[in-house]
Amino acid sequence: MGRPPAARSLTEQTPERSARPLVGTRIRERRLLLGQRQAELAQRAGISAAYLNLIEHNRRPVGDALLARLANALEIDAGELASNREEVLLSALREAAARSKRDGLGAQAELDHVAEFAARFPGWASTLAAATRRADALERRLVALSDRMTRDPYLLTTLHEVQSAVTALRSTASILAETPDIETEWRDRFHANLDDDSLRLSRTAQALVAYLESFEDDAVPISPQEEVEAWIAAGQPAEADAPELASDAARQMARDLMQLQARDRALLPDAALSAAVADSGETADDPSLIAARLGRPLDLVLRRLGMLRPGPWAQTGLIVCDGSGAALYRLAAPGFELPRLGEGCALWPVFEALAQPQLPVARLIETTGGMRFAAWAVSERLLPMGFDGPALARAQMLIRAARPRDARPALGVGPACRICPRAACVARREPSILGPA
Repeated sequence: MGRPPAARSLTEQTPERSARPLVGTRIRERRLLLGQRQAELAQRAGISAAYLNLIEHNRRPVGDALLARLANALEIDAGELASNREEVLLSALREAAARSKRDGLGAQAELDHVAEFAARFPGWASTLAAATRRADALERRLVALSDRMTRDPYLLTTLHEVQSAVTALRSTASILAETPDIETEWRDRFHANLDDDSLRLSRTAQALVAYLESFEDDAVPISPQEEVEAWIAAGQPAEADAPELASDAARQMARDLMQLQARDRALLPDAALSAAVADSGETADDPSLIAARLGRPLDLVLRRLGMLRPGPWAQTGLIVCDGSGAALYRLAAPGFELPRLGEGCALWPVFEALAQPQLPVARLIETTGGMRFAAWAVSERLLPMGFDGPALARAQMLIRAARPRDARPALGVGPACRICPRAACVARREPSILGPA
């Protein structure tokens, strides 16, 4: 005896292909467009009308075999029904819920009903997703502007110049106003000073306005570190062909980085590292096992994995800092936010590694946006002046999106205190511009 149609459709499904939350909505829309009744479509697809009703209300998954029969009955390509175009909307709604929970806004959203909400009220769902995207964009804008206004050395210097010019003008004007019987020679000198200071103020103000207008382009580098990062993103071209390196400081930083890369590459060539990663199989996710396989120090392997990015390490980020915590090298992993200026979060594993030299640190961390990353860090001690000189510290942190199977407790981190919205943090050292600390 053959299986009932509904039972057959259930057993034909594969678990990994059952997560199509809105495919039922597309099936219903197509059926109504063709003017078909539920019973008619169910009969043509070989399932019961009751089961089709559950499918159309997104309460039952749809396997490939059943999807093909439904698509044939609806005279449409199965790929159209299985399209993941609504997944973007669902992801945006989940992000909106996470943001609301993070900021403590109202009641917690019912995430288990997100697909039903999107299917029943697509207009409202799209409106909420768009509002969340706009809020995120405005927040990023606020963070960038705040970072610039408070930490940009050029901006601070220019504002100081404006203040100096205004003070000089005010002082000269007061002398002229309060001294009616001033000698002609001195009056002429003061008038010349007024002319010079007003010209200086005018030029400085024009330069300041032009610089502030550049804020509209978030891609404009505002520090030597960002120039180097832009140069890295461009593939590290030769200095003569690198417009990204606009300042002398950036060019020197790039040279220092290339020297570090050359030393590391001599100790661990690209081919050897790539081969070790390819031959490691399941253990390719563990930098310490790769280091043991190669017989090389862990700090070297972390830097080389972050700079070469072979195989499963293609979407990896790398941060190298000195003993003061200042970044020597920054390459962000996709989704891991780095502050444009200033320091990072004190809870980053790279700083934990600085406090315990030679001891590796492995953590699962979670950003304020809810993204999880696996991080590996270790610090080393350098003796550039020999035993008679001080020991210098250098730490490196390798970071990559966490695997779904990583069940370790996650440590909540941020980009930097000033732009971190976490309400309670033991490492906070200054208030956040995004809310009360």
